Amino acid sequence: MKIAVCIKQVPDARDVRLDPTTNTLAREGVESIMNPYDQHALEEAVRLKEKHGGEVTAITMGPPQAEEVLRLAIACGADNGVLVSDRAFAGADTWATAYTLGRAVETLGSFDLFLCGKQAIDGDTAQVGPGLALRLDIPYLTCVQKIREIGEKVLVAERMMDDGHDVVEVFLPALLTVVKNINEPRVPSLKGKMKAKKAVITTLSAEAIKADPASIGLPGSPTQVVRVFPPEPRGESAVLSGTVDEQVTQLVDKLKPYL
Repeated sequence: MKIAVCIKQVPDARDVRLDPTTNTLAREGVESIMNPYDQHALEEAVRLKEKHGGEVTAITMGPPQAEEVLRLAIACGADNGVLVSDRAFAGADTWATAYTLGRAVETLGSFDLFLCGKQAIDGDTAQVGPGLALRLDIPYLTCVQKIREIGEKVLVAERMMDDGHDVVEVFLPALLTVVKNINEPRVPSLKGKMKAKKAVITTLSAEAIKADPASIGLPGSPTQVVRVFPPEPRGESAVLSGTVDEQVTQLVDKLKPYL
């Protein structure tokens, strides 16, 4: 079974800064990590490989430094890493990103299963996974919390819903976006880190994937960020201390003037 996992390098949410000039997240001097939801997608791919055999390819679109997240993926059990990188991809929204990843996948060849995190913590759109599936013309399931069965042609999974879960059968090849409770990601082993250090990362440019210049980057993005700003302070805040009973008493005292 050939599994492709789409991962993204994102700024650490504990150190997010905004650039008011470019209307984008400031990435200089900010630690980058693997998108947390993608960690679970990667873990599930590696578990499927360990149980059923096959190969896991981690794919990311980003600047040259995004190679780091691919090496982390290999350290955690992926077999290959593919970096889709070109200055022409800069400024891509979810539409252009899905197109670019789709062209990259078609360049790499066929896969039996695609796994993605539910969403990225820097954009929170949850659009790239389904968008990629539409580009590839394959079925997809979102918010998957468990893969029950998988065969040569069919996969059965549980989709997380507001009031429980749905059990859905889908034909392969298919794309799944997963939620965090599907598994617990592993910590890279020393052997895995050594393998990742020596791994050769494949880099695909816009020319390599034969991308339409009008469909990538800023020119291919129907949506653009006009303005970005931090939320305005909402007023004074207070920190309550003591036991739960003491904090309740303090809270009641502070609320009395408003009753």
